[in-house]
This record gives sequence, C-alpha cells and structure tokens, in this order.
Amino acid sequence: MNANVQPESSPMIDKVKWIVVFAMLAATVVGNNLYSEMSVLVRAGVFVAIVAVCLFLASQTTKGRTFLSFARESRTEVRKVIWPTRQEATHTTMIIGAVTAIMAVLLWLLDMGLMALVGFVTDLRF
Repeated sequence: MNANVQPESSPMIDKVKWIVVFAMLAATVVGNNLYSEMSVLVRAGVFVAIVAVCLFLASQTTKGRTFLSFARESRTEVRKVIWPTRQEATHTTMIIGAVTAIMAVLLWLLDMGLMALVGFVTDLRF
C-alpha cells in the first residue's frame, strides 16, 4: 500500500471538519442565491475558491486521505490497462451487432411459432 504513514486524526475532529465542509457548501449555495445581482464571474470565482477550500479540508480527514490514496492507486491501475486499437474495437462492435441481430430474429421466430401453437391449441387467432 502506501509507505507514507500519516498521523490519524481523531474521529471527533473529523466530524467537525465534515460539518464545516457541508456548512461552507450550503452557505455557498445560499449566498449564490442571495447575491444573484452580482456578476456571474465574481460568484463563480467565489464558488470555485470555496469548493477548493472544502476539498482541501475534506482531504485532511481520515476518509479523505483514504479516498486520495484510492484515487492514486486507481490512476496507476488505469495506466496499466492495454486499450484495444480502433480496428479491434470496430470488429468487436460489428460482431456484437451481428449476434444481436441474429438473436433478435431467432427470438421473433420463436415468438411467432409459440403464438401459432397457442392459437392452434386455444383456437384463437392473433
């Protein structure tokens, strides 16, 4: 896992941090509505700044550190993936389309056959 050992913060401090984060985000939403006559550019700038502060504060919690560690490890794993070439993706898509069309026709024929059988047995015509 991660070789960097960071000190654990207490659960109470983490709860306070999360409360502050959500309070700041709620205040941002309310403030955006209250100051709707201000320039959109100013409101957007303030919103981005407050969200950045909230993200930083949330990243200082235990769950935030865990999420950041998970995100780094996920990024490393995504870099290891061997992505298909355009030709491979096109061929696979065509095969899936052909199989889907064949299955649709087979199911339609099965449905018609069962309807005919039910019609013959019950003497009803659909």
